[in-house]
Amino acid sequence: MGQIDDLANRYVDEWAPLNPTGATFIGVPGFDAQLDDLSPEGFEAQAELARRTLTELDLIEPATERENVAKDAMQERLGLDLTRYDAGDIASEINVITSAVHGMRMTFDLMPVQGEEAVANISARLGGFPHALRQYRRTLLDEAAKGNASARIQMIEVAEQCATWTDPARDNFFHGLADGLEATGLLQTELTRNAAAATAAVAEFGQFLLTELSPYGRDKEAAGPERYDRASQYFLGARIDQHETYAWGFEELARLEREMRATAAQIAGPGATVDEAVALLDADPARRIPSKEAFRDWMQATADKAISELNGTHFDIPPAVRTVEACLAPTSDGGIYYTAPSEDFSRPGRMWWAVPEGQTEFSTWRETSTVYHEGVPGHHLQIGQTIHEADTLNRWQRLLCWSSGHGEGWALYAERLMDDLGYLADPGDRLGMLDAQALRATRVIVDIGMHLELEIPRDNPFAFHPGARWTPQLGWDFLRQHCRMQEDVLRFEWKRYLGWPGQAPSYKVGERIWLQARDDAKARKGPTFNLKDFHRDALNLGSLGLDPLRKALARL
Repeated sequence: MGQIDDLANRYVDEWAPLNPTGATFIGVPGFDAQLDDLSPEGFEAQAELARRTLTELDLIEPATERENVAKDAMQERLGLDLTRYDAGDIASEINVITSAVHGMRMTFDLMPVQGEEAVANISARLGGFPHALRQYRRTLLDEAAKGNASARIQMIEVAEQCATWTDPARDNFFHGLADGLEATGLLQTELTRNAAAATAAVAEFGQFLLTELSPYGRDKEAAGPERYDRASQYFLGARIDQHETYAWGFEELARLEREMRATAAQIAGPGATVDEAVALLDADPARRIPSKEAFRDWMQATADKAISELNGTHFDIPPAVRTVEACLAPTSDGGIYYTAPSEDFSRPGRMWWAVPEGQTEFSTWRETSTVYHEGVPGHHLQIGQTIHEADTLNRWQRLLCWSSGHGEGWALYAERLMDDLGYLADPGDRLGMLDAQALRATRVIVDIGMHLELEIPRDNPFAFHPGARWTPQLGWDFLRQHCRMQEDVLRFEWKRYLGWPGQAPSYKVGERIWLQARDDAKARKGPTFNLKDFHRDALNLGSLGLDPLRKALARL
């Protein structure tokens, strides 16, 4: 290990005490009883750590190609973090999928629950909610006074989420968590009291959003060009031409819908529409699962089969990475997501689904490619392999470096790869994959269009409101026309795009850049190109922004 690795490892050591919930997420022990300092001073301390590290990093000359990759990755990620912090984007951000209160709630999903120490940690963290949320309220008001505030409608939506989490008749999350733990005596008394305190604090925070912060909220949900460019570069780790990408989104969606119509004809006969094929698939008892628990078990079996069959053939999967758990989230927000294993793999990687309220039946054809996206060869392989590479990647690279374009782009690439490998030969499963890809192409159009308030092309292939300017309502109408999802799930997606500019396109644009990188490698290596070697070499670089990825691959 050289100077860059020493600096990167020291960064993790200094970062963890500033981010106790983050330490839980990445599996660093010793911080499970604490919550982050969410005051303005706490956010500034994190920014100062990044500034100090970048200053030191700039003075170190990489000794090896491996250190060259690490330096590029660290400068790009920390530099963008600072840019966004200085612009007021980080401390003021609150939307339906990401904020400090979301992170605080989700950290309990990953905490150990067995034994007195584990229960005491959970109790202490619950008891810290009132203080942490008071700090967070001060930060949000300070940022709002500077003119940095999220859209008002997002604040209102998060307030509704807080109400759902704390309602005894709905998620009742904190009391439900406490009720599921084994505790006696004084610890049981403290646990009950602290669960009540956390419930009250989150409910009060929801009211704060409605009454105190929302008057500062932006009327428009559109981010505008400057904020959108910052967000796009952060999520991709690459600079792109937004207008070219917007035009490409229409072309890609039209291509995918042609493939969907051809696949629909295989399912429902010549001339059948996609909706007719979907109706047949949804009516097929062999493709329906009657409960969320049974659906979780199906996800687990599908993931296990993929790992067993891909290992040793298309990938060499380390033993520690051959386990992934399918889990039901304790909330009902509708999201599907992956959480990484701990550094020592004592906690495995997990695929989570926050099943929407009222959903009791599930269609396997819609979600087969989702399992590959979240599991293997998607997120679990990519992230698990990175964490496993302790001999070649420093701790910052293994635990903290993340680029959505790299990660989500790879996971979408993995879905397409599984089709190429024959795992989606069933027309129903393939239609599910194409529909998921079409969603990702649709949101390239909608996200860029809504946030930059672009004109809808007059010659767009769907004849959708030619020449009109994008609005949130037009975005919703376009999503409804091109995506076959439950309305409540799709509406959550739409709200997410409006509140988290630049993130939604990172999947499809990231996949596009991964495919370009593979084509570039084929061109460079000619007849010596080997797909398995390309995947191994690319994943062994760890997570990094897509521009640094392309530079690193070009040097291999």
